Amino acid sequence: MRFLPGMLMLVLMMAAPARATTDVMPFRNEAQEQQFRQLTEQLRCPKCQNNSIADSNAMIATDMRRKVYDLMQEGKSRQEIIDYMVARYGNFVTYDPPLTPLTVLLWVLPLAAIVAGGWIIVVRPRRRVRLRREPLPADTPVSGARAGWGVYVPGVVIALAVSAGSYALTGSYPQVRAWQQATAQAPGLLDRALDPAAQPLNEEEMARLALGLRTRLQRDPGNAE
Repeated sequence: MRFLPGMLMLVLMMAAPARATTDVMPFRNEAQEQQFRQLTEQLRCPKCQNNSIADSNAMIATDMRRKVYDLMQEGKSRQEIIDYMVARYGNFVTYDPPLTPLTVLLWVLPLAAIVAGGWIIVVRPRRRVRLRREPLPADTPVSGARAGWGVYVPGVVIALAVSAGSYALTGSYPQVRAWQQATAQAPGLLDRALDPAAQPLNEEEMARLALGLRTRLQRDPGNAE
């Protein structure tokens, strides 16, 4: 769809100031600036491949850097800021997640998968060999079928389940999904914002609209559609 001229004004009002405040952050002193750099290097971007929010150009990382700065200006301590980010984005945002029953489970499950796979691959064939060496009754039907790739299926299923569970439970996926939804919903929310007869946007919808428009502007600054 082709956006109305008012969209450009709204984008500039919402996106340009956000960029300016992210790029220019006045600190009270050098110690506070150093603390900001350390915190942003210790927090991981939920959308990126193992990048910190200090190194990422993703819009969600930009918002997280801004939130870190705002919390610092409010006088929050380093641990309070980290706790806030963990509560909002999950333990995935920290490179040193706390030891919880969940993290213990995520360490134990891969080990259990390896042990189970080793048992299936090594122990079961040996047991079959021993059974074949034993004399069978004359009336016992003999099967010539060999165990194929089916012996590997349980191990593969366990490994895939562990990987999927680890990704879903770290807290990254819901946040990335919310960011993708905000980008997809931006055109419809913008139409409502520009339509005087439509229902006004609430605070949450305005936040999603701002994130979606900033993302579109970052991807293609010259595209007005």
